Amino acid sequence: QVQLVESGGGLVQAGGSLRLSCAASGTVFSRDVMGWYRQALGKQRELVARMISGISTNYADSVKGRFTISRDNAKNTVYLQMNSLKAEDTGIYYCNAVHMGQFYWGQGTQVTVSS
Repeated sequence: QVQLVESGGGLVQAGGSLRLSCAASGTVFSRDVMGWYRQALGKQRELVARMISGISTNYADSVKGRFTISRDNAKNTVYLQMNSLKAEDTGIYYCNAVHMGQFYWGQGTQVTVSS
């Protein structure tokens, strides 16, 4: 079993920055895929960024150049540094881990960007 706990969300003005953290407990391997998804009100959950095997990364086109995903294997923590935030980045951000073929989700953290 894998448990994921997000933190770091909040209210920020457009152009500002936030850093989200996702602490994983249980059995998590460095090669597991870990990432961030978000869901805006009335919209489907979408991939924001993910890290594969702790090396390669994928980003949604809408966040490329602004968001950076990173991982600290010693702390079993994944981060999402979000810069130059826009109003359209508003939503609930969920941490995700794929471990042994199973998907795990955190409870989500709200990010609100005021324009």
